[in-house]
Amino acid sequence: MIELADELGVAIIATKSAAKDWSIPGAPSAVTQEGVDELAYFDTVIRDATEKFLIDENRLMMSGFSAGAMMVWNLACYRSDMFAAFAPIAGTFWRPEPLACDTPPASIVHIHGESDKTVPLEGRPVLDTHQGNVATVIDWYSDYGSYAPTAPFEVADLRCKNSRNAAGRILGFCLFSGGHSFNPDHVGEAWKMFEISGQL
Repeated sequence: MIELADELGVAIIATKSAAKDWSIPGAPSAVTQEGVDELAYFDTVIRDATEKFLIDENRLMMSGFSAGAMMVWNLACYRSDMFAAFAPIAGTFWRPEPLACDTPPASIVHIHGESDKTVPLEGRPVLDTHQGNVATVIDWYSDYGSYAPTAPFEVADLRCKNSRNAAGRILGFCLFSGGHSFNPDHVGEAWKMFEISGQL
């Protein structure tokens, strides 16, 4: 990730959940911490970082892997005005998925391994809850943001479907051959997609 940051000319801000995992709606009660406000935490982190360092507040991209990607989806829904773009990798909402968001539709590129068994595309039960279905979430968010499909494309090892709305925001859904794995290059490809589309 440091090499990628150097290549892109960006800073990395690494965040950490309050408990063992992110305390977000629907997450298993056994690994979250009741009463934790993760959204307020991100408000504080971004405010602190932009006050201390020369960071362009209009060029912030949020990315995360697995449970981190679940946090990213929640930020996209409830703090979309704080980031220019979102790149969740191998994670989505827990059920029940939200019926509406508090902030306007965002630019999102969701990346997922097509044979992921830890966070399957169709979701799975985990302890006292259930992972969401990725396609259901993409379809719901597409309707929410009035995104219209554009031509599918391939970049590196990613096979992507892309949509754009009247505000110029993009919604991408990219698959790669493989399971539950993180590749920093995918973060870089998402960044470049957002740059090309004028989001960053």
